[in-house]
Amino acid sequence: MFEKLAAYREGERLEVKRAQGGLPRSLWETYSAFANSSGGVILLGVEELPDTSLRAVGVKDPNKLLDDFWNTVNNPQKVSENVLTDSDVQALSHDDVTIIQITVPRADRRLRPIYLNDNPKRSFRRNRSGDYLCRYEEIQGMMRDAADQSQDSRPLPRVGIGELDLATVSSYRQRYRLSHNGHAWNELGDSDFLRRIGAAAEAEDGRPHPTVAGLLMFGHDWRIAEELPNYFLDYRQQRVVSCVFVSRKEKGRV
Repeated sequence: MFEKLAAYREGERLEVKRAQGGLPRSLWETYSAFANSSGGVILLGVEELPDTSLRAVGVKDPNKLLDDFWNTVNNPQKVSENVLTDSDVQALSHDDVTIIQITVPRADRRLRPIYLNDNPKRSFRRNRSGDYLCRYEEIQGMMRDAADQSQDSRPLPRVGIGELDLATVSSYRQRYRLSHNGHAWNELGDSDFLRRIGAAAEAEDGRPHPTVAGLLMFGHDWRIAEELPNYFLDYRQQRVVSCVFVSRKEKGRV
């Protein structure tokens, strides 16, 4: 992280904060905005210079900062939902300088909006490098989406992550790296990455399993057919640049 810092800039998925006096209040607005948008990384102990480059200044008491962070993010009166796991929050050190990296995933639609101070009107969204209060229509839209049940997000407990076509996963991840250069998810293992994009989820056994969407996207045909008997392949040939496009569907679903 430290060696790459000079090349980074604040933007849609990166926010830095000096955090010299403890946790800044604006941290929670960014947490809400990232969780309600496309996810992102918050770096505490990093400052933005006048030329927009970034410099690590470190935090004064990393352990206290981490304790305060976890106490607050797990307080429902301050934050509506904790969408983080232990591995999402790390203290990184180099040459006696310690910064805190917080990787905020996009919240599951059933949890959105993520809001502050027990008030849904304190829901934020991310635009470029800024955090903005959500409009009433945006909040209502997220609440409607949360109420709708999606079969695609259902984990399949009989299917293991290792049963997916790992070559297809690898190919997708390569495309993702090209279109999301520098994104924190590129550093994750396959299991955590699939969870971030909704292709895997925790089942009742407490372990990650492919979701219906994940199996349809990355699964072998025979394994899909076992789990989803109404599944079929729909081949459509188009003359544009002489490519064959293949889409996977289930009968009765679009």
